Amino acid sequence: MQDNRARIGVIGTGAIGGFYGVMLAQGGHDVHFLLRSEYQAVRDNGITIDSMVLGELKAESVNAYQDVADMPPCDWLLVGAKATSNADLAPIIAAAAAQNAKVILLQNGLNNEEDLRPLLPEHIHLIGGLCYVCLFREGPGVVKHQANGLIDLGYHSGPASTEQAQAIISEAAQMFIGSNVQARPMANVDAARWQKLVWNAAFNGVHVILNAGTKDLLGNPSSRALVESLMAEVVAAAEACGHSMPPDYPAKLLKATEQMPDYYASMYHDWLHKRPMELDRLYGEALRQAAEAGCSMPKTEAMLHMLQYIEDSYLKAK
Repeated sequence: MQDNRARIGVIGTGAIGGFYGVMLAQGGHDVHFLLRSEYQAVRDNGITIDSMVLGELKAESVNAYQDVADMPPCDWLLVGAKATSNADLAPIIAAAAAQNAKVILLQNGLNNEEDLRPLLPEHIHLIGGLCYVCLFREGPGVVKHQANGLIDLGYHSGPASTEQAQAIISEAAQMFIGSNVQARPMANVDAARWQKLVWNAAFNGVHVILNAGTKDLLGNPSSRALVESLMAEVVAAAEACGHSMPPDYPAKLLKATEQMPDYYASMYHDWLHKRPMELDRLYGEALRQAAEAGCSMPKTEAMLHMLQYIEDSYLKAK
């Protein structure tokens, strides 16, 4: 019997790619995973999602590949790898993409789609995907999911007309919703990335510099004031760049964060494992855009300098 399901590929099967790929597979979709160092572990044991919300989810029989040349062409591609590697990812995406494939960037930071677009074939539809989820990679093929999972989806560029783009985003949202993942269409990818940056730029770097999770950061008056001031800088920069923010947005984010389990954002795990941090995507690009708009971000700039020193120190020691 012929399988007429759309084929979904996951490039970067870490915490993000592993979680959403397994959710889609559990939802009955044909999912294929491209891996590097964890290939053998996933081939032998599959992928496990240890979720505080959903219980344990295990994909035991996984379509796993170590070389993109071995993957079948995919109609949809989820890119879970960090934006620091986008230049290297472009030829991999192109090799894995079927004609008119839809590529969803599940990445943090600003301008990811804009930078990647010139490196991809024109037939590819490029979609921004913003993940509001608390999770981390606990071990080879094991993802710890603590809370949330919502994805905002917006069409960035490609051969689609406005009407076709809306239909593609609606199809993508339904694909996730049918797999028990909340998803929402969004009209403006750049504005949505700035909106997510309000939380990300504040917490990611402070997790590293103060070596503390969300509970401790919000429970101490000094660290809480630091987080609040960093959020305020990002809001001011976003608005200077023409992207309006929801009313009282930082206060709403802090209230939601207080209701989450104690959480350490992705940059903390990069620091812990001595990997390159997403400094330019989360901080450098925001500082450049803000400066062009005549807006200063002194605390954000100071934090970037501290994080750059930390990263330089451990990368040079390797």
